[in-house]
Amino acid sequence: MADAIYIHVPFCVKKCDYCDFLSFQSTKEERKKYVEFLIKEIRMYPKYKYDTVYFGGGTPSLLEPCDVKLILDELDIKENAEVTLEANPKTVDYEKLKGFREAGINRLSMGIQSFSDKFLKVLGRLHNADEGEEAYFTARKAGFENISLDLMFSLPNQNIEDVKKDLEKMISLNPEHFSIYSLIWEPETKFFEKLEKGEYKETDNDLEAQMYEMIIKNSEEAGYSHYEISNFAKHGKEARHNSKYWRNEEYVGIGLGASGYINGIRYKNKMKFIDYYDSILLGEKPVFEEEKIDEEAKEEYRHILGLRLLKEGIYPSSSEKYLKIYKELEKNNFIEKKSEKYVLTKKGIFLANDVFEKFI
Repeated sequence: MADAIYIHVPFCVKKCDYCDFLSFQSTKEERKKYVEFLIKEIRMYPKYKYDTVYFGGGTPSLLEPCDVKLILDELDIKENAEVTLEANPKTVDYEKLKGFREAGINRLSMGIQSFSDKFLKVLGRLHNADEGEEAYFTARKAGFENISLDLMFSLPNQNIEDVKKDLEKMISLNPEHFSIYSLIWEPETKFFEKLEKGEYKETDNDLEAQMYEMIIKNSEEAGYSHYEISNFAKHGKEARHNSKYWRNEEYVGIGLGASGYINGIRYKNKMKFIDYYDSILLGEKPVFEEEKIDEEAKEEYRHILGLRLLKEGIYPSSSEKYLKIYKELEKNNFIEKKSEKYVLTKKGIFLANDVFEKFI
């Protein structure tokens, strides 16, 4: 039974140059309407008791705290649940952050991406370095004791010293958790256009590996556990919601273009507002795509997702097909067995996509 819910808020002030997520500009009235329909959609699902709630986007911090409270009031939430909201530094101030905290948000995920004005400009972010740092301190002042920060690396013309400076600044802020992702050149983004025109070029693979190795080393020395390929946390502050994804657990997905996984079926919601709203007005779930997950597919997902959890790993399968894959990966030093589970080796972490492909 699902004990997690993801709520997609597809609104942004401006789409960043590297982003291919489903997001749109909006008015306050459009956001209010969307919240009404989110609540209608939530009522179409059983009253699950939620251990984690995650507002993702887009930019969920564009919503008003009163609207977030309306949504949370529709949910049956466990007493010690993790309730996360993603925030853009440019869209929050003390009163708004205090309002989110009072509404029931107890974990903030803040999209900093860089502490360098130069690279924030490259990324097309709206905030500058000072505003990013100030938003973090304001969140603390507003009562948030569990904050995650997002950083990016392997940006155009970025060197290892640039990444080191970003990492050192973030560690000095002492967040409970942080995610750090290498840039992905997504088609149909401004970044990809510039790549094709030759204005940008991809970071050399060896340099990117050196950046990642430095990030892991310096983060662990600072007391953070590298518990997932792109995620680091202080003890006990691992992202509970995202960990459910990596453990292949079921969750409800609500909102335009949201994905979910319930009763053995993975589904995706409609991507256009008119279709999404029309379905809900007809009393139908706004789902346009479903995939029945049989035992074979479930096992495939278990390996691909579970190996991302670097400390947890996965229990081995008795299937001859998987035993053969384990043997090959172990022989080539991609995985190793620890306490009855398989985990990625250092080599496996750096070549994780190659490992995951073996299970597809």
